[in-house]
Amino acid sequence: MWIVAAVVTMLCFGVNNMIFKATSGTGLSKVHLQFMFNLTAFLIMLGFGLVKGFAAFNALTIVLGAIIGILNANGNIQMSKAFEKGPGSITSPIISMNTVIPILSAALIFHEHITLIQWIGIVVMLASAAVIQYTPATGGVKIDYKPWMAHILLSIGSFGTLGVLMKTSSQLNIDSINTLVCMYAGGASYLIINSLIKKEKWQPTELKLGTIIGCISVIGYSSYFFALNTGVASIVFPIVSLSCLVVVLGSCWLYKERLKVYQVFGVLTALLGIVLTKI
Repeated sequence: MWIVAAVVTMLCFGVNNMIFKATSGTGLSKVHLQFMFNLTAFLIMLGFGLVKGFAAFNALTIVLGAIIGILNANGNIQMSKAFEKGPGSITSPIISMNTVIPILSAALIFHEHITLIQWIGIVVMLASAAVIQYTPATGGVKIDYKPWMAHILLSIGSFGTLGVLMKTSSQLNIDSINTLVCMYAGGASYLIINSLIKKEKWQPTELKLGTIIGCISVIGYSSYFFALNTGVASIVFPIVSLSCLVVVLGSCWLYKERLKVYQVFGVLTALLGIVLTKI
């Protein structure tokens, strides 16, 4: 069952990112979508926590969870903006390389050992990123390079830092339900403040899609923690890390994105590198 849960997690994360891709450039507010997503997920997790029972909350849990939520919201928004400037089939794999940040941080902060396979994965990912992002002046997919790369780097930074804080949370033995409740609450609070500042007009589609994304997110994270608690982490992580493959295949199929041969090779080696870092 835990393998099924890992696959469900991979599909949920991938589908949500594909929805972000599909809604980019449609005029829908990214802030509103993210707010409804976080609000819905918060209410579901709050209800679950009240039924199951929460572990004791403290200031560290609340602050750490809230920061994780803000980083998650910002990472998703930057990813959505990157989808507007370049093809999802190469944007998603590059952003997924944020896994390098928590791996290196775990070695520096928590003195964890980085295996040879993980080092190979890191080198392969970095080399793949260099290959994928290269776009000749003529031909190939259309990319507004500078803003595209800026949004990608901001997304990588947000998700990478989030990974470090998630690792910190687990090291401090903070209950996962408490973390998720604080994460979604923090994200929703950050986004409603952004919404009030920007004063964007609300659209019914944003409410519906945001709610759907929130439900999918809860299913994904619940399956994720179930898989980690009952299965083998060294198998769960590589499966979940392939969520970007959903966006790659979806972008090529739905949006007819055409990559050059070297970019296809770069995407495949990037996926390999991501898997290797998770083993």
